[in-house]
Amino acid sequence: MGRRQVDPKVDPKVDPKVAALAASRTLNPHPEAVNDQQFGAAAFFDARDLVQVKYEMVRQVRVEGAPVAHAASAFGLSRPSYYQAAVALEQGGLPGLVPAKPGPRGAHKLTDEVCQFAEQLLAADASLRPADLVEPLAERFGLRVHPRSIERALARRRQHQAPKAGELPARKSPRGQRGQRDRR
Repeated sequence: MGRRQVDPKVDPKVDPKVAALAASRTLNPHPEAVNDQQFGAAAFFDARDLVQVKYEMVRQVRVEGAPVAHAASAFGLSRPSYYQAAVALEQGGLPGLVPAKPGPRGAHKLTDEVCQFAEQLLAADASLRPADLVEPLAERFGLRVHPRSIERALARRRQHQAPKAGELPARKSPRGQRGQRDRR
């Protein structure tokens, strides 16, 4: 069996630009679908750069007056992709075309109500640790949460709350000392 030929246009080991585009989540998964004349004629235009592809698609419609369906097809994207890119460009400029990081956008289990209950439990018994809060939270709200998640959510909540009159603002622990216990 012979070695597989590697296409330098899509292999991050061969082309550092591909690695940079992949790291920034802007690598076009289908650069071969881009058939606009500019992308074949000039080295400046790179079909692997999804931000550039989307920008040029929107520009072609807005500046050159191309129909949306034609522009979307020429850039290997769908009509809904055009409308999403146009709104993103209008609202956020060029950075608006960079895809958002995947995953949850914050604590979806540890809501304000849950954190407030946890703080009430801690206020009633200061000896409680985050691990001791897991069962009461499960009983009251029906959620299973890791103790470290509780600890982080309460720390975030305390950090964002304004200090009360005569109280100093919460200090961040020095780097490298978070969560470490004295090991004697």
